[in-house]
Amino acid sequence: MDEHHSNLDELQAAYKAAVEQWISAIRKEEALASVNHSVAEVDLWEDAGFQEDEMRKAVKELKKKYEDALREKFFGF
Repeated sequence: MDEHHSNLDELQAAYKAAVEQWISAIRKEEALASVNHSVAEVDLWEDAGFQEDEMRKAVKELKKKYEDALREKFFGF
């Protein structure tokens, strides 16, 4: 396997790991939305929403890097 394929494998693995973390963040937010809320629980729920948003941004960034690398490999740009 050449270095370029290794880089693609690393980018793909990083993207997939980030997606799994994002899914976990979504589930955490969903679980917090499914209980009777006190003020403290609402704060936790809001924080979980912020964490989910940050994970989504990370996933989008890693997806772009992976797509760019694939575009470079297949189309040369």
